[in-house]
Amino acid sequence: MQADSTTSRPGHEDAAWLSSQITPGARRRLLLATAAGVLAGWLAIVQVGIIAWLVHALLVAGTDAERLTTAFGVWLLTIPLRSAGLAVRDQLALKAALGIREHLRQRLMRQAIDLGPVGLAHIGTGRASAALLDQLDALEGYYARFLPQCVLAVILPLSIIAVAAFLDWLAAALLFLALPLIPLFMALVGMGADAVNRRQFVALERLSGFFLDRLQGLATLRQLGRGADTAAEMRSTTDSYRRRTMSVLRVAFLSSAVLEFFSAAAIAMVAIYVGLGLLGYLTIGPAPELTLFSGLFILLLAPDVFAPLRELAQHYHDRAAALGASRGIRELLEQPSREPPRSAGGAVMPPEPAPVAVRDLRLAYGDSKCFLSGLSFQLDARSSLILTGPSGSGKSSVLQAVMGLLAPAGGSIHIAGQTVGAFRPGGLEAGIGWLGQNPQLLPGSLRDNICLAAPDASEAAIRRAADAAGVSRFADALPDGFDTEIGERGAGISGGEAQRVALARLLLKRPPLVILDEPTARLDPESRQLVLDALRRLTGQCTLLVASHQPEQFDWIRQHLDLRDYAAS
Repeated sequence: MQADSTTSRPGHEDAAWLSSQITPGARRRLLLATAAGVLAGWLAIVQVGIIAWLVHALLVAGTDAERLTTAFGVWLLTIPLRSAGLAVRDQLALKAALGIREHLRQRLMRQAIDLGPVGLAHIGTGRASAALLDQLDALEGYYARFLPQCVLAVILPLSIIAVAAFLDWLAAALLFLALPLIPLFMALVGMGADAVNRRQFVALERLSGFFLDRLQGLATLRQLGRGADTAAEMRSTTDSYRRRTMSVLRVAFLSSAVLEFFSAAAIAMVAIYVGLGLLGYLTIGPAPELTLFSGLFILLLAPDVFAPLRELAQHYHDRAAALGASRGIRELLEQPSREPPRSAGGAVMPPEPAPVAVRDLRLAYGDSKCFLSGLSFQLDARSSLILTGPSGSGKSSVLQAVMGLLAPAGGSIHIAGQTVGAFRPGGLEAGIGWLGQNPQLLPGSLRDNICLAAPDASEAAIRRAADAAGVSRFADALPDGFDTEIGERGAGISGGEAQRVALARLLLKRPPLVILDEPTARLDPESRQLVLDALRRLTGQCTLLVASHQPEQFDWIRQHLDLRDYAAS
């Protein structure tokens, strides 16, 4: 099924892209939904015909009412049949729309995995979340309502006009001449609707990012005394989005008003023609041959000619919203993700500590100039290496490249003899343990957060990891112990306690390769010492790669590498 577009070239491209996303299963459902809608529309013609015939038989032919019970029974039967057809149409179309939306969401999630945290950071959280949530939701009405109605708005009016032409060609001509005016003026009104919706979704992306950024920095804003200014800025931003939303609604109401005007004018013309013809005041064309049956049939059918177009006008906003939303989804899907080569058959981390070999590594973000060049080192199994250097020297970037999150601009990275490729769940990355300076904790209990990497771990293993990381020191003092619930980003416990929970999770996983990025930053002395003692005990049990501004804290690591020596000139 294809959606017609009368907008500018970008509108054509967006409509073509939306149509190309229809999966085979969804296409079958949409075709069946359209067929059910056509059947329901034809049943409406039958209903009107039976009503007109019953009135004519009673008032003109003088037929006894008892002889009309069969026709009346058939009319009663069409009511549930038509309702069933409409229900089947709506259910099938909705299932098709949900299937397409789920397909696109999976593509977006795969794209997010391909881009990795580094690529997503350049896109922005607000933009990515808007594409995954609001913009995907905006496509539902387009597939579930607008596309099927596009077909119904063509088939049903023409079917009704054909039936009317069989009874009175002049009345059918009046309906046929009025019919093209409605989509014409709807298209003229809707020419600016796509651009309005597109601007609205851009504003929504900015509002999402703005709101998230202010929430994350709320504590800092309050400390700086900028709470009132931020609240005022938020009111101004949301008010701007409100005005854009009202602009979209004005376009939607205007298109509906245009349709109502022309449909009312066309129905009035047909009513005047039928009335004057039945009264004998018109003698042109087939007017003298009008009967109560044919006149009433045509008059009752006239509103149904415009009913599909009226419903299409109600869903025209869904089309404009989908075209506006598709741009953001397409841009995210078309983001380039550079993939390093992968080893044949898929790289899997061995269970034992694995060596790491980096050869002539060069790093850059996107197409920008390399900021690090010529880095080479060999990290044997069970050995440790610490990367040092000032902020911006590339320590975190090297760690991201080793984990497959940042594609090298040149050189190669090998773990256990296998080439590190782009991140794929279950590959080499599954055997890497990571601990950064900002622990990622999820809403749930302390036990749930520790078991994220090993859901099937025994209670004894959990306790050993918690003891080694110092979690037991504060967890045992809590009323619910390890079942204590925490919020987003460890809300409810201190930063040092959150870092210890993340370390316990790392120790429970017991990965063959552990990567640490400033694991003791912003920790109090007690928490710092607990973390350092636990990390010291890891020496010799796994391969350890650390990045830190304070190498003196890791005095047991003998291999040092200063990244200032590899800064690209």
